[in-house]
Amino acid sequence: MIRLLSALLFLFLPLIGQSAAAADSVLQKFLPEIAASDLVPGADAFGPIRDDLAVAPVMKAGEEIGWVFIASDFVGTTGYSGKPIHTMVAIDNDAKVIGVSLVKHSEPIVLIGIPDAKIKALAASYIGMDLAAESAVAGSGGHKLDIISGATVTVMVIDDSIVRSGIKVARALGLGGLKVDTATGPKTELNPDATAPADWMALLGDGSIRSLKLDVEQVNAAFAGLEDKRGVDFPLTEAPTATFIDMQAALVSVPAIGKAVLGDADYTNLANWLKPGESAVVVAGSGHYSFKGSGYVRGGIFDRIVLIQDDVTVRFHDRDHRRLVSLSTPDAPEFTEMDLFKIPANLGFDPTKPFRIQLLVQRQVGPRDKVFTTFDLGYQLPSQFIRTIAAPAPAPAEARATPDEAQAQQMLWKRIWLDKKLEIGVLSVMLVLLTAVFFFQTWFTRNERFFFWFRIGYLTVTLVFLGWYANAQLSVVNLLALFGALMTGFSWQAFLLDPLTFILWFSVAAALLFWGRGAYCGWLCPFGALQELLNRIAKALRIPQWTLPWGLHERLWPIKYMIFLGLFGASLMSIEQAEHLAEVEPFKTAIVLKFVRAWPFVVYAAGLLIAGLFVERFYCRYLCPLGGALAIPARMRMFDWLKRYHECGNPCQTCANECPVQSIHPTGEINPNECIDCLHCQVLYRSHTKCPVVIRTDKRRAAVAKAGEPPRDLAPLKNHPNLKGKSNA
Repeated sequence: MIRLLSALLFLFLPLIGQSAAAADSVLQKFLPEIAASDLVPGADAFGPIRDDLAVAPVMKAGEEIGWVFIASDFVGTTGYSGKPIHTMVAIDNDAKVIGVSLVKHSEPIVLIGIPDAKIKALAASYIGMDLAAESAVAGSGGHKLDIISGATVTVMVIDDSIVRSGIKVARALGLGGLKVDTATGPKTELNPDATAPADWMALLGDGSIRSLKLDVEQVNAAFAGLEDKRGVDFPLTEAPTATFIDMQAALVSVPAIGKAVLGDADYTNLANWLKPGESAVVVAGSGHYSFKGSGYVRGGIFDRIVLIQDDVTVRFHDRDHRRLVSLSTPDAPEFTEMDLFKIPANLGFDPTKPFRIQLLVQRQVGPRDKVFTTFDLGYQLPSQFIRTIAAPAPAPAEARATPDEAQAQQMLWKRIWLDKKLEIGVLSVMLVLLTAVFFFQTWFTRNERFFFWFRIGYLTVTLVFLGWYANAQLSVVNLLALFGALMTGFSWQAFLLDPLTFILWFSVAAALLFWGRGAYCGWLCPFGALQELLNRIAKALRIPQWTLPWGLHERLWPIKYMIFLGLFGASLMSIEQAEHLAEVEPFKTAIVLKFVRAWPFVVYAAGLLIAGLFVERFYCRYLCPLGGALAIPARMRMFDWLKRYHECGNPCQTCANECPVQSIHPTGEINPNECIDCLHCQVLYRSHTKCPVVIRTDKRRAAVAKAGEPPRDLAPLKNHPNLKGKSNA
């Protein structure tokens, strides 16, 4: 029983992030791995990490010359991967950057075709930056942002994390004249009783709506003023006074402004969408340039606009975005795009304070090269929407405890689950339907044509929805990381941050008890679905199908188990190295990145799919380490659901010959380690045209009926003596 529970724990939980105790820091992990001289030229050592702040002194000849920290210890900015970009930064006592090193990142999408050395060189370009001067211009807008074509979001994330974390550390340590703001002046809040004008022009007039209008001449002049003069060679050719962009914004989470701009009904929908502490801004635009851009894709980040308020930087994701169809005010301009963006509560945004929306403008200067410049739309709520509140009395010392970290994490994953209601609902329906198929397989497999199209439809949903839309592709990396977590400690809260992955692993663990690995491999794996659907197309196009000799096929089975064991051994030494080796899985390339990746990965994934055109599910049969890992506990299943006749294998070989993955031995037994539970053998089990046992029974019935005798001696098909169960062990 203990072994069974251990195996379930092995498969229950996906590890999608590291578990971290409040006392630990990222700096503590990476500091021993970096030589002081590699980060700061001339330095020879790092001092001990401070107890009160995740920083350590940089030493040279026994003297302190600066401080080192990891940006992700101070800011939570993430890129496309959803994970922080861990950048080690060193600053001196004048709050100037003296060293930068990119120590770890997980940005597979935006680094396509871009050498890692180029990103590291970008990080090193921040050496010499004056953080005190950056603080004076409210965050990351006071310096030239050196964008790398194809990695816009990653560059902006690196920039944001270096600058904001650097300012926070400099303030905390009092470097460069910066001090932590300890002012206890009057506090402000939104005035719920304020009213707003009902027409657009009046809203513009009192500052409830702010605008940024640029014409072609202004934009050409801005590019002419850049150090990179390539932008001058590709000017806009429209009339100088033509509108480049007219971008207007309003903070519609303020009730009066929201009702005036959106109308009562849409404002009510907005209020239901927002959670306590969240804000929302409407951005509308017209003209030659789009503030969203044509390169935006579902699940991504809007990389042309960013909201900046002091040290707070808000980058808008698809999950925090809604399109607007119309505006309430009758005199609103004709906009070509109108969008609503949510500002999450955990970012520290204060609606009563000024902020700016920074617009990134790009210009193509070559087949792959672009130059960039930025413009700001400033916003400040009019005074009538803000009121001063009295400072609260000091709380007793015993009431000043910091918020419980576990409670904060619980609120986070609950909010994520609420945001994923649609995806969770669809996946739940898929799991309930699949469970019904297995429990009532006698009914589902009765009609061969019906079951064929049912399975094709289910696999299509698995590929398109679970795979390409929701990116819910399980990986052997989840298991390897779980092993690492079991040795170092793990948090339930972290596992719950990815609802679909958690639910899938939970269902896999349950399915292993009933049916083995086939429930996932045969029905819920997006890459497996892609292979099978392509093979169906290949068969329709009459591409020849190869059946490997049984002896060779049986000897190729163990390869996937050997790959898994190799990856497991590598993970015991280095989970990072094991993650790199796990690229033997083509899942990231074919499913998560949809083949938009560096060409070696695409060629590898395409090669496996091409092999699958001739040998159905080639990768699943011989190479998949995840399938191998799930097959190990497959024999623990409690039931044999697949029915067999005594004649199966001796002499009949119909099921063995037609099994899509050759998991049926010539002697008739089904190998549960290799079976994907496609239920094709159960369709054949009831086939009146292919199964010899059923055909013989049908003939006997016909003969009895023809003779006009009552079928007293003929039991129903299900009670036929030849239809008794046969072991599948």
